[in-house]
Amino acid sequence: MAEKPKFNKTALKQQRDALGKYEKFLPILLLKKMQLQLVLRQMEPVVEGKHRERESAVAAVLSWSGLLSDPSADVLDYIQIQEVLTKKDNIAGVEVPEFEKVVFKDVPYSLFATPAWLDSALEYLEKVVTIREELRILSEKEALLREELRTTTQRVNLFEKKLIPELKENIRRIKIFLGDEETAAVGRAKLAKGKLSRAA
Repeated sequence: MAEKPKFNKTALKQQRDALGKYEKFLPILLLKKMQLQLVLRQMEPVVEGKHRERESAVAAVLSWSGLLSDPSADVLDYIQIQEVLTKKDNIAGVEVPEFEKVVFKDVPYSLFATPAWLDSALEYLEKVVTIREELRILSEKEALLREELRTTTQRVNLFEKKLIPELKENIRRIKIFLGDEETAAVGRAKLAKGKLSRAA
């Protein structure tokens, strides 16, 4: 529960200062919220496109997947991820990963001891794995942005619906109280002056 303000000029100044700070910070939060929403909306077609790209790459592999059961060439022996390269990007103050590429281990194999189709198979499968990893990084990026959007929305709501209205109400009440005090003080001063003039 918020602490009740004291009804004096110091409290009035504190409440006005706090209101000024919140009113200055709120547009920044609103801008951040809009920027996050925009980036998330822009990501949707990118993610959908990558899903379609993966489906089409997988479909291309399925057409000759029967060859993958050939015991003379287990493709999993040759297709191994060394590392997934990403870079960091900053979106509305959130550090997110950006996919760069997948680096595969260079596993040597004999061109004579392996089937002729192995080169093409490895090329297709590397493409499928690359798209899968890119989707994983996109998903990670989206999760980070959605979490930041949730936090920012909560802050915006706190400022707009609670803190700013409370401060405005406190300022209004303190001003009324101080106005009443001033009127009472003027009335007391007039009474005292009247008594003094009658006594004289």
